[in-house]
Amino acid sequence: MHTMGKTFIVSGPSGVGKSTVLHALFEGRDDLYFSVSATTRTPREGERDGVDYHFIHADRFRNMIAEDAFLEYAEYVGNFYGTPMRLVDEAMEQGKDVLLDIEIQGAMQVCAKRPETVRIFIAPPSWKELERRLTARGTDSPEKVQKRLLRAQVELEMARDYDYFVVNDTVENAVNELRAIMCAEHCKPAERIDSVLNSK
Repeated sequence: MHTMGKTFIVSGPSGVGKSTVLHALFEGRDDLYFSVSATTRTPREGERDGVDYHFIHADRFRNMIAEDAFLEYAEYVGNFYGTPMRLVDEAMEQGKDVLLDIEIQGAMQVCAKRPETVRIFIAPPSWKELERRLTARGTDSPEKVQKRLLRAQVELEMARDYDYFVVNDTVENAVNELRAIMCAEHCKPAERIDSVLNSK
């Protein structure tokens, strides 16, 4: 029985540990596909095409917008970023579940095109812990940390519209919850009844 993969969006505020959780989720799994974004910005040192981003020319990106080839896209500081639809569809047709690590605005675009997309929000265990994690990174000034916290507050309010809410108290717990969500989504009647009926 061939089962189509599903698309899962994972969002969360800066400093919540999304990348760490997703990295742990993918360990030893070949049935998952991480959607790599396309961008028009120049590669930074050490970045690899097709791994960190799909680096493409601005003209080609605009052509792809005109062809409706993105699930979502945005312009940020003079560069475009987007999720190529073809790569997501190919992975799903192979039976792989696709994970998109994107912000809430991008998630809204995807769900407008594909309402069946499952949205998961990863949150910190507490506000104090988020502040601690952001400060501990040592990459931002105190002012920048406060800006990130203000943005996180807005994102948490908007997360009420998501399908699931995972609290990243420990990476292991967060990964277990993500696995449980993905398993449950594949146990919906709409997906399974026909396969039983067609086997008569």
